Amino acid sequence: MAAASPEHADLIVIGSGQGGVPLATALAHQGKRVVLFERGPFGGSCINVGCTPSKSFLASAHTAGRARAAVPLGVHADVRVDQRAVFERLRRIRTNWSGLTERRLRDAGVEIVPAEARFVDVRTLAGGGRTIRADRVVIDTGTSPRIPDIAGLRETPVLTNLTFFDQIELPDVLLVLGGGYIGLELGQGARRIGSAVTIVHGHDRLLEREEPDVSSIVQQALQDDGVRFVLNATVTSVARENGRLCVHLADGQVLEGNALLVATGRTPNTAALDLAASGIDCSGNGSVRVDDYLQTTCPGVYALGDVAGQPAFTHVSFEDHRRLLSTFAGSPRRRDDRVLSYAMFTEPQVGRTGHTEASARAAGIAARSVTLPLSEVARATEWNLLRGFFRLVVDERTDRIIGATFVSYEAGELIHVMVAHIEAQATWHVLERSMYIHPTLAEGLPSLAELLTKAPNA
Repeated sequence: MAAASPEHADLIVIGSGQGGVPLATALAHQGKRVVLFERGPFGGSCINVGCTPSKSFLASAHTAGRARAAVPLGVHADVRVDQRAVFERLRRIRTNWSGLTERRLRDAGVEIVPAEARFVDVRTLAGGGRTIRADRVVIDTGTSPRIPDIAGLRETPVLTNLTFFDQIELPDVLLVLGGGYIGLELGQGARRIGSAVTIVHGHDRLLEREEPDVSSIVQQALQDDGVRFVLNATVTSVARENGRLCVHLADGQVLEGNALLVATGRTPNTAALDLAASGIDCSGNGSVRVDDYLQTTCPGVYALGDVAGQPAFTHVSFEDHRRLLSTFAGSPRRRDDRVLSYAMFTEPQVGRTGHTEASARAAGIAARSVTLPLSEVARATEWNLLRGFFRLVVDERTDRIIGATFVSYEAGELIHVMVAHIEAQATWHVLERSMYIHPTLAEGLPSLAELLTKAPNA
C-alpha cells in the first residue's frame, strides 16, 4: 500500500518561542493554514526557563539586596527571605504566561501538534502521528545549556537554567561554573537570597566580551555582596564526594558545595530535526545556517532567534519575526537592519547598544568615546547609586551617535534613550542640547554629550 500523501499547510512553525508565536498568529489571522509543533511547554525558553522566571527571581533577590544596602541612607532593615515563596511565585508567573501563550495560539486558529518534529522531506515534517508539508517552514527551536567536556560532569547531577527554577529552596553553598550573564545574574541573586556563592570562570576577567571597566565594576559589586570568584580556572573534574559536590581545579584547589550551576554557553536545538532531509545546512556549532534574510539553504525554510546563530536575546527573536513578516509580504528586510541592544540584570545593570569604541574602530569607523562617572550625576548621589558610568560612542566624521555602554541602576531602561538616537541617526549635538528633567539619572546624558565639546586629550 502506498504511503499516504502528507497534509498541506501554508506555514509550519517549529517551536513556540517569542519569535515563532507572533509569526504563527499573524499568518493565521491572515487566513493562512498554520501548524505549530511544540514538544514542551508553550512559550519557549524565555517564559519557561529564561527571562520570566529569572527576572521574577531577581525581583526578590534585588529587593532584599537593596534593603540590606540602605544603611548609608539611615535605613536599618532586618531582611528575611522566604525562599519557598520566592520559587512558588516565579513558577506561578511562568505557568500563567505559558498558558496564555497556548491560548493566544488557539484563539488565532493555529493548529497545534504537541510533539517533536523532524524533517522527512523538503519542507515536510513528521511528528505526533502526522506528516505535513508546507509552502514555508520556520524553525524556532532555540538553544539549550552547553555542558562542557569535563570528567565526571555529565554523570553528576547539576543545575542549569533548565532546572534552577524548579528548586524548592536554594542550596546552602552554590558553585557556579561560568562568569557570563546567566552565571552572574543567578549567582548574585542566589547570594542575595541566602546561598554562599563561588563563581568559577575560565578567563582572567568576567564578561570578557565587554570592556574591562564594565567587568571590574560588576565583579566588585558582586564581591561586596559576598560572592567569591575563582578566575583563570581550569576545571579538571567534578564528582560527588562524601555527600558534597566537589569541583577539582588544575591548580590543585578543590571547591566544595551542595550544588553546581553550569552556565558555560548554549547549544542550538537542532540534533532532533534531521535537517539534512530538507537540504538544510548547519554551521560548525550546530546552528542553522541562514542568509541575510533568515532563509536557510533550503528555499522556503527559515530560522530565527538563537537557533539561527543570532544573539541569544528574546527581543532579537521577536525582531526576527517582524523581518520575516515583511519578507513574506514582499518587502524583504535584512536581519542586520537594526541596532543590537541588550542588558544584564545584575546590580548594577549593564546596558549596551551599538558599538563600543573598539568595535567601531575595528569596523573602520573613526570613533571617539566619552565617559561620565555616576558620581557626577546628582540623582546618583541623592539615592546612593554611585557605582557605574555612562559612556557614549560617536562617529567623528558625522557626529552621529553609534553606541553606548551604561553601568548603573536601571541601565536596561536608560539605554533605550540611546537606542532611539541611533535609530534616528541623530548626532550627539541633539542629545547635548536637550533639556532633561532634574533630578533624574537620565539628566546625566546631556552632560555626557557635553564632554564631546572638549578636546579629546583635554
